[in-house]
Amino acid sequence: MSRSLRVSPEYISQVKLAVKRNGFPRQKDLAEELGISLSTLNNYLNGRAVDNWNFKEISERLGQDWNAIADFEDNIDHNTSNNGKVDSEVVITDFPEEDSSLIYVERPPIEKSCYETLRRPGALVRIKAPTLMGKTSLMVRVLGKLAEKGYRKAHLNFHLANRTDLTNVDRFFKWFCISVGQILGMPNRLAEYWDEEFSTSKVDCTEYFEKYLLPQASSPVVLCLDEVDRIFPYSEVASEFLGLLRAWHERGKVEPIWKQLRLVVVHSTEVYIPLNINESPFNVGLAIELPEFTLSQVQELAQQYRLDWSQSIVEQLMEIVGGHPYLVEQAFSHCQINGNDSLEQLLQEAPTDAGIYANHQRHLWRILQQHQDLTEALLQVIDADYPVRLKSMSAYKLHSMGLVKKRGNEVMVSCNLYRQYFRERLGEI
Repeated sequence: MSRSLRVSPEYISQVKLAVKRNGFPRQKDLAEELGISLSTLNNYLNGRAVDNWNFKEISERLGQDWNAIADFEDNIDHNTSNNGKVDSEVVITDFPEEDSSLIYVERPPIEKSCYETLRRPGALVRIKAPTLMGKTSLMVRVLGKLAEKGYRKAHLNFHLANRTDLTNVDRFFKWFCISVGQILGMPNRLAEYWDEEFSTSKVDCTEYFEKYLLPQASSPVVLCLDEVDRIFPYSEVASEFLGLLRAWHERGKVEPIWKQLRLVVVHSTEVYIPLNINESPFNVGLAIELPEFTLSQVQELAQQYRLDWSQSIVEQLMEIVGGHPYLVEQAFSHCQINGNDSLEQLLQEAPTDAGIYANHQRHLWRILQQHQDLTEALLQVIDADYPVRLKSMSAYKLHSMGLVKKRGNEVMVSCNLYRQYFRERLGEI
């Protein structure tokens, strides 16, 4: 048998649907649970070859019979990187296209501000929010409108980078250049612009954009860099790359070629790495922090799900889950299928392993169990009836996971759902 396997074409839709059916809102969540890179999981879900062991492990977690869905007739050996070189083929997740039929609730004036800013030469937009708050949906909407005006869009999720891509500056910049080029449908010409002996990675990366990627674009390029906080723990890579983004933004104010580039930086946590104030991209451009849905926005979402709910019924749901977009949408989706009468049982079972949020909550719990400092910090928040101050790193991480929300320099639990569920779990420790 070959060292790699791929999903047969007729089963690709089946395995993609199995991700959410098994309680993983995003591919990233499944990849994190399995301890594999997002690019490996993306290869699997799109019928590209992955290592035998990974193929079987992913299939098992998704409840699939690996032997039934595998394509044994068209296997190829799994290509690996070595000696610090970057593979010539970098697999990228396509950015979702906007569909007018998709359910979406605007949070004015955020959408308009992003759209108008990105139409300006050399623009930079920074979007921050915890996981599952709708950052990707926002960018799908905004970039879709920009595409209607002829803009080219490229979306790069930093969770597609392997760990080895993040531990070496030169390797990271190569991965970045090849990835953006592939998204734009342009051949890899890195060898023509990379000077291993006399130049630096930042200079070579800049040259690649300035002399190859941007000139080939007949219209402005909107480059959306998603989950940028993935690089924060790698201080050398983070400081070099973030400083470069700031430099590109500054050049976009005066140089025609760099005016073509519009940057969107998306992240979940506060920027806790030390950056020179004049080299940081986090104190320039338009800053957007996504809030939870308001009562009226939740009511609008209910209407889009064709649920005829009174304000008092909507308030019952929000008493448990607040205005968290993902939690609200899951409830509406459930009630749309099972009828309005199912809400009472949903609310009763929500903080238990019998409820609709069970897989989501278990996923968060597994993450917490790996970090004793976070479990202790969350217990401190849950036991308090008022906002509390935590160590900065604990607050950042819990906020990134969506478990707490900020009140100035203090935090409080995000919603009663999490308070009830995790109070019981933390009480078992």
